[in-house]
Amino acid sequence: MKRFFVVILAVFFLTGTAFAGGTADEAKGLVEKAAAYIKANGKDKAFAEFTDQKGKFVDRDLYIFAVNFKGLTLAHGGNAKLVGKDMFGLKDADDKLFIQSFIEVAKTKGSGWVDYKWANPVTKKIEKKSTYVMKVDDYFLGCGIYKN
Repeated sequence: MKRFFVVILAVFFLTGTAFAGGTADEAKGLVEKAAAYIKANGKDKAFAEFTDQKGKFVDRDLYIFAVNFKGLTLAHGGNAKLVGKDMFGLKDADDKLFIQSFIEVAKTKGSGWVDYKWANPVTKKIEKKSTYVMKVDDYFLGCGIYKN
């Protein structure tokens, strides 16, 4: 029986199945769940929950972040040290001002996807990434996926 589990574990490891990243539907769903959580609990409690890396808004490589329309990070499930940081001028690997793109989509469309390139913390390589953003009051929520 032990040998069976070792074989299954090896298959998952070699195929990457056990470490699959989140999907576009999961990212969008997490943002929608986060918006509902804000309505039910208020933004202070919600931002604390979003930033908790062991909380209900972090799932594998998916996490919620909140940024105001001036580029200030209000919550970040991937890196709590980013809370309070100005991200307005942040650029991707191709010099795209993607935070500004997030703001533009949130303000003009209410929600949508933004594509850019970012370092994947698992592979350590620059990869295509897409983030779903949704406007909430004077800030937006976001959750991104790597597009392998």
